[in-house]
Amino acid sequence: MKRKTSKFINLLQKKSNIVMLTAYDYSFAKILDSCEVDIILVGDSLGNVILGYENTLPVTMEDMIHHTKAVARGVKRALLISDMPYKSTLVPKTALENARRLVDAGARGVKIEGIDNFESISEIIQAGIPVMGHLGFTPQNVKELGGYKIQRSPQIIDEAKELEKVGVFSIVLEMIPPELAGKITDSIKIATIGIGAGPLCNGQVLVTYDMLGLYPNAPKFAKKYVDLEKEIRKAIKEFAEDQSK
Repeated sequence: MKRKTSKFINLLQKKSNIVMLTAYDYSFAKILDSCEVDIILVGDSLGNVILGYENTLPVTMEDMIHHTKAVARGVKRALLISDMPYKSTLVPKTALENARRLVDAGARGVKIEGIDNFESISEIIQAGIPVMGHLGFTPQNVKELGGYKIQRSPQIIDEAKELEKVGVFSIVLEMIPPELAGKITDSIKIATIGIGAGPLCNGQVLVTYDMLGLYPNAPKFAKKYVDLEKEIRKAIKEFAEDQSK
């Protein structure tokens, strides 16, 4: 079984849509990997869906390392990417150390939000660690962006070109208009992966808990493919009833 790489993702981009989902533990990682998901992301969204925070800002490097280790134990073929959490990339030297810690935990690359930490992104790539970019709505800047709002600035096109130039292997485009996502996809040669950005990207990513109906505060754009919360409640009720027989 051959493990997918960042280079493979860009070859795949030309043939079919890239499938990317999040995992935060061994059990889910093993299931996703067996379903031939191309990229498994240990997202800092674990702050919301696993740790119960209001947003991703409280997530620490220790949190990301802990969950990356768990996910890595279940991944044999997918490309495993881990988020660099809030404030972990402010200083280039520290950013590289943090990226290496995630790689040591089992990640095959890291995802970094925005373009403010350009020097850090460059240093990590130069050290041989693949970096996935993330533009549009960036959850780690939720306060500066005034909440969860669609990002319409055409400047995102130039930002995508800058990230491509520095060497990121793909870019997540979050909560931007579909036509803008299409323009970005057409203007760069690396893969774009949309989340709430329409169908014109090279692939799509969702938080797995949103897709499965396990997180009550899922964004409106996240399609629910099954309502597992309902099924789990039903199973628990049946179990409880069995105990009274």
